Amino acid sequence: MNELRKYDIHIIGLEEKRYEYDFESGDAFWEALDQELITKGTVHTHLTLDKSSTMIRLYFHIRGTVEQTCDRSLDLYDEPIDVRHLLLLKFSDHNEELTDEIELIERNTATVNVARYIFEFIGISLPMKKLHPRFRDEDEHDDDPESDVKLIYRSDTDEPEDDDQSPVDPRWEALRKLNNN
Repeated sequence: MNELRKYDIHIIGLEEKRYEYDFESGDAFWEALDQELITKGTVHTHLTLDKSSTMIRLYFHIRGTVEQTCDRSLDLYDEPIDVRHLLLLKFSDHNEELTDEIELIERNTATVNVARYIFEFIGISLPMKKLHPRFRDEDEHDDDPESDVKLIYRSDTDEPEDDDQSPVDPRWEALRKLNNN
């Protein structure tokens, strides 16, 4: 049996009401998707499907961890995942992706496979800069404006303390005189 078949939802016979589904995704899920972003991990997806006569609303809540490679040390680590996303599938006469949140599907569509959506929502939730948790404290400290920062350039009107000044370009001297007036 294809690993992705268990993510099929048969929508053709569903009444217009709310349904709930739960999916457990492990290593076999990532292998079946034939991609290189995520190779290992375990996630739990709670899906609420709300069917009406014109559309289907899919509310995804995805939690778990996926294995990532640190960009700095190349060590493997588990990245926590907690994603909530809404997807609208509107009935139409053709299939088309309008936006990231809205897709058109044909009225006679019998099943919707949500595996691709789960993967996409996890993929966009991953940080661009993949850092092992032991480096995140250092990175946050580097972004802290209160940390010890060495001043390299200072632009103010005070004269430098050095008496060994190099000769000033006369154009700058003329501009400085205009500024002082």
